[in-house]
Amino acid sequence: MSKEYPPDKNFSEKAYVKSVEEYYEIYKRSIEDPNTFWLEKAKDLDWIKFPTKSFNWINKDRKVFSWFEDGTINACYNCVDRHLKEDSEKTALTWISHDLKETKKINYKQLHELVSKFSNVLKSKGVKKGDRVSIYLPMIPELIIAVLSCARIGAVHSVIFAGYSVPTIKDRIDFAESKLLITSDGSYRNGKVINFIEDINLALEGNPTIESKIIIRRVNLDLQLKENEYFWDQEINSENISKDCDCETMKAEDPLFILFNSGTVEKPKGTLHTTGGYLLYVNQTFKYNFDYHKSDVYFCTADIGWITGHSYMIYGPLSNLANVIMFEGIPTYPDNESYWKIIQDHKVNIFYTAPTVVRSLMRFGKEPLKKYNLESLKLLGSVGEPINPEAWFWYYENVGNGKCPIVDTWWQTESGGFLIAPFPGAFNLKPGFATKPFFGIEAEILRDDFSKAEIDEPANIVIKKPWPGMMRTIYKDHQLFLDIYWSKFKDYYFCGDRAKVDKDGDYFIIGRLDDVIKVSGHRIGASEVESALVSNKNVGEAAVVPFLHKIKGQAMYAFIILREGIVISDNLVEELREHVSKEIGPIAKPDKIQVVKALPKTSSGKIIRRILRAIAYDSEDYGDLSTLVNPETIEQIKLKKL
Repeated sequence: MSKEYPPDKNFSEKAYVKSVEEYYEIYKRSIEDPNTFWLEKAKDLDWIKFPTKSFNWINKDRKVFSWFEDGTINACYNCVDRHLKEDSEKTALTWISHDLKETKKINYKQLHELVSKFSNVLKSKGVKKGDRVSIYLPMIPELIIAVLSCARIGAVHSVIFAGYSVPTIKDRIDFAESKLLITSDGSYRNGKVINFIEDINLALEGNPTIESKIIIRRVNLDLQLKENEYFWDQEINSENISKDCDCETMKAEDPLFILFNSGTVEKPKGTLHTTGGYLLYVNQTFKYNFDYHKSDVYFCTADIGWITGHSYMIYGPLSNLANVIMFEGIPTYPDNESYWKIIQDHKVNIFYTAPTVVRSLMRFGKEPLKKYNLESLKLLGSVGEPINPEAWFWYYENVGNGKCPIVDTWWQTESGGFLIAPFPGAFNLKPGFATKPFFGIEAEILRDDFSKAEIDEPANIVIKKPWPGMMRTIYKDHQLFLDIYWSKFKDYYFCGDRAKVDKDGDYFIIGRLDDVIKVSGHRIGASEVESALVSNKNVGEAAVVPFLHKIKGQAMYAFIILREGIVISDNLVEELREHVSKEIGPIAKPDKIQVVKALPKTSSGKIIRRILRAIAYDSEDYGDLSTLVNPETIEQIKLKKL
């Protein structure tokens, strides 16, 4: 697992950063003279008024800060309008329906017209700068158009993942005090029609702030409009709606969007991102870490309901003149070959997905891949959680055919964009390593007592000072922002993750601190045990959680999905336990290994481990199940619990 992959010379010759020496030179400037550095980078955007300074502590004790505070800008203009002079006919968005039967291409000129018209629709409903607009939509082009329209007129968008339950939808709309809701009649999931209207009507009961609702007819339900309800197509095609709409002048520190995290907290936790710093940061990270060039076709599998969809499906790519592939469906419908077909048919160059997706598709072996020509790929990305080495190898060797660098990105909703990720033309790639920090990011690994960890010693990863894309606060609760991110290590941003650094200065992200299981006094990362299990040829996916043990205090409970054609047996269970012992050590052997048909997941393929933890503890306190796309797995797993 220690093999390194040097940068391909053909790739490096065209890369923005061509060597590790060049990276260190640029990185050094970003740390030693950040004001000059970031003002230089700001020239990659079009400003209404160019800023004269970059970072400013307004109140260091309260962690109130600004980026480019005297600059003015518009995010939509940078994603759409500025491309019209030379590249109006270039494809901005390629949308593919859930069943792969429908494709729609929108170029930058068409996107500009659609966004301008819908911006005027919003204005006609009384939406103005600073108003909040909630958006609850499936992965259709109107979602991107709605987001950009809000940015164009200065409204603050709040995208709600289109899989949440009624109480969660209600909480997010009510807490944001949104003036308008954009939704659809429904969506398609696994070929089935999902009705949105019933849930939306329940979620809006008693809401005092929503004045209008705009509905997109996606599944063509027979709807009768109520008062202050409007159909998208009728509104945007109205003779009264102009094709012209000026962009609102926004201060760099004006809010751009609120994104509510999922979880079990008593009230929604809204991450607030502002305009100038966030836009510049996602623009730069997309350009450098994906080494994006004008002719590249980019396919990100994330849902726009999450931060990856905001940063690396909309603002980062479109501000870089990208052609973005938007797929309405999931990786296993109509079959487990959907992604490979899309890559082949649309000649995708950059593919960005989650480790859980990679592991789930690994189970079907190499045969599905062999049916498709994936030669267009030049780079592979990974997002959402650390990618275990076994999945990394499979991804690299089979999807990338041993020639595409893997950009393993470590970041958070709160960070706005990548914090640590490879520069693909410059770095030796190591399976499982996120490698080195982006420009301006000073990361350290600290023990709980504030002392610096040794080489290869797991501890807390922290960041020394703010960066442009960083959240400014938790919406309506700045004290919670201080308590969660700034209280554990004074004057350091606390990420909540464990990591280690090797002798080369490369970072290996181990996982969330709440991922640590204490077995007989030994701290073991569940993700490390999962990686060891998946490295066995019989295991396709694994999730490891703690359970109570009379002697050890806590012990390991592993839920696994076997690869195609493998049958469980007592011998196989013991083989897997010994395999973990060999990979990590005897203390890491799972006491229980349960074979399951499926794991509880979100639509993006992320395993919801707190559900498994509750099952292992004989509890039904599963937390927020709104993002769970396969609720039937709970009873299936409980029935066969060990």
